[in-house]
Amino acid sequence: MGGALAATVLTVDDSRSLRAALRETLEEIGHQVLEAEDGLHGLQVLADNAVDLVITDLNMPRLDGIGFIRRVRAEERFAGLPIVMLTTEGQADRMREGKSAGATAWIVKPFNELQIEMLLRRLID
Repeated sequence: MGGALAATVLTVDDSRSLRAALRETLEEIGHQVLEAEDGLHGLQVLADNAVDLVITDLNMPRLDGIGFIRRVRAEERFAGLPIVMLTTEGQADRMREGKSAGATAWIVKPFNELQIEMLLRRLID
């Protein structure tokens, strides 16, 4: 996908305020946004929509970010889907666990718009 084209981004986070902040940032740089409140909801949204990239939190009820990534990666059709972990946790062991589950990249909160934009350009272009 070229840089001028809008991507559809799924945000998976149990924090309504964080989803709103992500939506504002992503829409401001020209992307469509779908939202899910936890990993199980994220799987439903992913099953029903064409998505170009996923940004998921780590700590969520019902199905956490690592479990969500493992479930997504278990499906062949999502093999090339970029998945970004967004969390307050910067510990190396949790980052390694996310990477081994299939995370494409990692952003530690708080994030800024430029950080998100540059990462999306790198992952979707």
